[in-house]
Amino acid sequence: MGPRRLLLALSSAALLVLAPSTASAHHPTPSPEPQLLTTGLSGAWGSTVGPDGALYVAESVSGEVSRIDPRTGATTTFASGLPTAPNGGPHDIAFVRGTAYVLVGFITPEAGGAPGNVDGIYRMDGPSTFTLVADIGTFAKENPPTTDYFIATGVPYALQPYAGGFLVTDGHHNRVYQVALDGSVSVRIAFDNIVPTGIDAVGSRVYMAQAGALPHLAADGKIVTFGKRSTTATEVAAGGPLMVDVTVDRGRQLYGLAQGIWPLGGPEGSPASPDTGQLLKVGRHGSLQVVADGLDQPVSFQIIRGTAYVVTLGGEVWTVDLSSRHGHH
Repeated sequence: MGPRRLLLALSSAALLVLAPSTASAHHPTPSPEPQLLTTGLSGAWGSTVGPDGALYVAESVSGEVSRIDPRTGATTTFASGLPTAPNGGPHDIAFVRGTAYVLVGFITPEAGGAPGNVDGIYRMDGPSTFTLVADIGTFAKENPPTTDYFIATGVPYALQPYAGGFLVTDGHHNRVYQVALDGSVSVRIAFDNIVPTGIDAVGSRVYMAQAGALPHLAADGKIVTFGKRSTTATEVAAGGPLMVDVTVDRGRQLYGLAQGIWPLGGPEGSPASPDTGQLLKVGRHGSLQVVADGLDQPVSFQIIRGTAYVVTLGGEVWTVDLSSRHGHH
């Protein structure tokens, strides 16, 4: 088994660490089923669409960010040399005014990383040079959450440009941070033990996925929303088993990504069962339509010109054509 890969840390009792299966093989089926675009990413995690229209994926195991051509799947290394640890590394990437920022998580000594390792946001200054912009781990340690935790520095999970800076979800400390480009960190909104994961924003309106605490029942997998001054979040939709990401397309249509059915009775720290992930479309009154299912442990997705690009834990990117799909069951 390769390096164990962290997905979330839960406030209840478990640290959810993901070790992708090494035995599964894929046989791409004819369209409109999901199509395999590329493979070989190392500890694939968060993703974004860059200013050039390409897909960028953070890789926690290799400490890299890959650039993927959305038309051909051609993959090049965009950034390398970012800090890693046995279970952590680059978790997400975002661009602000053409500059790339990488969220690095679960690399502190508290999480088994080397002394001096810092969880936070790193600005890429060159292909392998970077500057720490915000030390989120130290803020988390000095300002502990009200929910239970056992990693003092938390688990920064996803990164979203917002209000001239960033929002960062912490899947272990159950809160969202507001981070300014000058490095200042504050708690934007705090939650009960709901395990916030992926995040997106349209203007000042924020959409956030939550996986729910163990055992990640589908009813606890939700998409919620909050505004600039909200102190609580409002439920938009529920029913996605182990919800890990959310994206709003250009037409303001909302989509969610569920990693899948968590194996009841399985060891704490297991990922969702293989091939149970779902790409979901939010319909009226909070309904969820299955756009694609049978996805193998998906972790994040982006939408580019009517196509969803789904990144999996095993280092693959799959495409789902959204233009011809109205949801199926």
